Amino acid sequence: MTPDLRFPRVLHALIHLSLRDRVMSSAEIAQMLTTHPVVVRRLLAGLRDAGLLEATKGRAGGWRVARPLDEITMGDVFRALGRPGLVEPRVTGDHPGCPVEGAVNRTLIEVETEASDLLLARYEATSLGDIARAAMTDDR
Repeated sequence: MTPDLRFPRVLHALIHLSLRDRVMSSAEIAQMLTTHPVVVRRLLAGLRDAGLLEATKGRAGGWRVARPLDEITMGDVFRALGRPGLVEPRVTGDHPGCPVEGAVNRTLIEVETEASDLLLARYEATSLGDIARAAMTDDR
């Protein structure tokens, strides 16, 4: 199964857009992300709808970050993308009367819901400004 890479790619694009502080075309962003401009437009439409990006049409059109990076959390972006790759509890219904299957399902729901809640809380606590600052001070 191919992992859903929309989230890291969009985070990458948003930070570059903000650091460049100018409108970037879908073609420029596509080149940066090694994809097609149509894919970029589809990918960024949800962020525009969520108020994270502004889009302008026409020859000089493109995309611009709508708010400072410190006011955008990873959670904002994750939700705008439809929560890609988030683990939903995996349960079976093969044997509805089996107490073992019921216990397994309840435990999976509890553990996987808790893990998802922790992940979402961490996303909410991390701004894109935090990531941009880390990129500027990273010695790797």
